[in-house]
Amino acid sequence: MLTIQLIRENPDFVVKRLAIKNFDATDAVKKILSLDEKRVAIQQELNAKQAEINSLSKEIGTLFAQKKVDEANAAKEKTGEIKELIKKLDQDMADVAAELQKEIVLLPNIPSEVVPAGKTAEDNVVVKMGGKIPESDSLLCHWDLAEKYNLIDFELGNKLTGAGFPVYVGVGAKLQRALISFFLDRATAAGYKEYQPPIMVNEASGFGTGQLPDKEGQMYYVGLDNLYLIPTAEVPVTNIFRDVIVKESDFPIKCTAYTPCFRREAGSYGKDVRGLNRLHQFDKVEIVRIEHPERSYQALDEMVAHVESLVNDLGLPYRIVRLCGGDMSFTSALTYDFEVFSAGQKRWLEVSSVSNFETFQANRLKLRYKDEKTKKTVLAHTLNGSALALPRIVASILENYQTPEGIKVPDVLVSYMGGMTIIK
Repeated sequence: MLTIQLIRENPDFVVKRLAIKNFDATDAVKKILSLDEKRVAIQQELNAKQAEINSLSKEIGTLFAQKKVDEANAAKEKTGEIKELIKKLDQDMADVAAELQKEIVLLPNIPSEVVPAGKTAEDNVVVKMGGKIPESDSLLCHWDLAEKYNLIDFELGNKLTGAGFPVYVGVGAKLQRALISFFLDRATAAGYKEYQPPIMVNEASGFGTGQLPDKEGQMYYVGLDNLYLIPTAEVPVTNIFRDVIVKESDFPIKCTAYTPCFRREAGSYGKDVRGLNRLHQFDKVEIVRIEHPERSYQALDEMVAHVESLVNDLGLPYRIVRLCGGDMSFTSALTYDFEVFSAGQKRWLEVSSVSNFETFQANRLKLRYKDEKTKKTVLAHTLNGSALALPRIVASILENYQTPEGIKVPDVLVSYMGGMTIIK
């Protein structure tokens, strides 16, 4: 959530920068400024009325001491009238503050200066490529390989729940477990503290990280209990620090978690949902950082390097993409996507987004730190990244490692697979 101070002091800047996200904030900013002026005016009137009451209270005491009872009672009556007015002003203040909050939370985060202009994924900028793309034109797609080697049963998942809920079978389930362990071990070795959070969160948590009200339609809702199934571990893990003032010496705060993730993915269709391309339930290891504002972009680079080391060690062809304004999330200030090449489908599949949210989430979360020099509380910066999301990693492994003898197991996973080197 943008701060009212930023909007008040730099309205033209806010409108100009949000245009990079193809968001016209002109009318919204005008309305916010108008509500803010109204709020300030009410506060000034409240202050004046409270000062008047304080003055009258002293006067009443003096009048009673001087035996001027009638004048004292008249002053008391006037005090009662002012108190009634203050009640009305308090209500007006609450109404205006609520309306102001409602308008501010609808504004996306300001994109970083390095975010390229653009409307769709076609306008994203490839900043790095790695690995070798297989040259064969006769490679099978992962859904055919999953059936051939009895790794994933898509029809059984459809029977049990519906489309987008596959069942991993035998070695397929073992591969999932191996990847989760590999990703978690690498994260903890890099200094990330492991958590096992709930997979359902309350409304306050959804608001804190920006899923609500922006992505309400994409989340599964448990109506009876007013809870939401998490779309990513980012939500519960980042909310660990909601309403917390951390010490400046605590930075960097590094967290990791494995969770299943749930997304409705409304509107997805065609090749985008075939096989493992887009699921309603999937597994993911997430990394989250709470950082000092002066070091958050260094932290972002470190997180990008961490994710790159994972896809490198898995031996997958990949590219790193800086998202344009139109393809960025509501909450992000800068995002790098990782995409791996699907050798059977001949296309790139996103497997990770690594983002810096600067103070946007922290303002919603009231996540602050105590500045040791000024002794003031300051909003922290939050970051998160997938490290990694499993479905498309599995798809890429199956397609890129297929051989006439079977599917070769990436070297870094052999020990996690109990010594298995090839899936036959």
